[in-house]
Amino acid sequence: MALIGFPSVGKSSLLNAVTDTNSETASYEFTTLTCIPGNVVINGTKIQMLDLPGIIEGAASGKGRGREVIAVARSADLVMMVLDAARESNNQHRDILTRELETMGIRLNRNKPGIAFSKKGHGGIKFNAMCPLTHLGDNPNDTVTRVLGGYRIHHAEVLFREDCTIDDLIDVIEGNRKYVKCLYVYNKIDTLSIEEVDELARKKDSVVISVHSELNLDYLLNMMWDYMGLIRIYTKRRGKGPDLEDPVVLSSERHGLTVEASTRNISKELQAVFNFALVWGRSTKFNPQRCGAAHILMDEDVIQIVPKTLVQQKLSKDYAAKVQAHYSQIAKDRKKKRDKKEGWKA
Repeated sequence: MALIGFPSVGKSSLLNAVTDTNSETASYEFTTLTCIPGNVVINGTKIQMLDLPGIIEGAASGKGRGREVIAVARSADLVMMVLDAARESNNQHRDILTRELETMGIRLNRNKPGIAFSKKGHGGIKFNAMCPLTHLGDNPNDTVTRVLGGYRIHHAEVLFREDCTIDDLIDVIEGNRKYVKCLYVYNKIDTLSIEEVDELARKKDSVVISVHSELNLDYLLNMMWDYMGLIRIYTKRRGKGPDLEDPVVLSSERHGLTVEASTRNISKELQAVFNFALVWGRSTKFNPQRCGAAHILMDEDVIQIVPKTLVQQKLSKDYAAKVQAHYSQIAKDRKKKRDKKEGWKA
């Protein structure tokens, strides 16, 4: 997760409060000049938090090295926009920062548009929609054709699965947009009245805190966990109890919350011989339940992976290719050792 905001809003103080990192803090602006990493522990899981230098209006055009700072935020699973609650009503930093991130292709708290787009070599523009389109004018087909013509695309298939806007279509055509969850953190609420704090707390995707007075920090950590879509999965070996010390952490924003994702997280070799899984927990109707790779897990489920037997592996279609790849890798390793040994002798 990345902490982003204007200078002197409390980003470094927040990093120091929730992690073991000591980031320099002072009463003047631009105290932090480089990216400062730290590890915050939530539900027994370490999550990396990055304290980014403060940005200013016009950062997307390069002012104050803003493009480099925003580029780091593109790789984060969660953007935490830290705001000064006492000055927000006059400065409107939330709208300014959102606009700067939008300019750099970062879409906050939005899902990918339901538009299927693929270029073709011939056949013209083929347009279809699965629902009424209210944002593309009286003739959506003509609107889509003109937008594609602006990008010199004259042969393509476009399918609208939902009511999207022209901006959504442009985002799909560009193909370089990043859709990130964002949590708006209003700091320094100890300087406001109860009515003003209540007004800020009721805003969407917002949390009110005070780092100096240590107010509401526990709730902030819980919100961070929920917005990142994280769950803990405990593994179990056959005939033994579950390992509750080292959980497998899955994210809904990355590879999903399925049994397949957890198997891939444990071992790619185990995924290749996956047969089924025994699952205990809230995601099942009874314990244990035999589940396939597409089963969606829930927080603190226990999973036992059952691999295919040797007979089942031999009956699979790609068994011969896997055996050949295995022996080819052994031959390569032997050749490397032989070449290395001859090099020593020389």
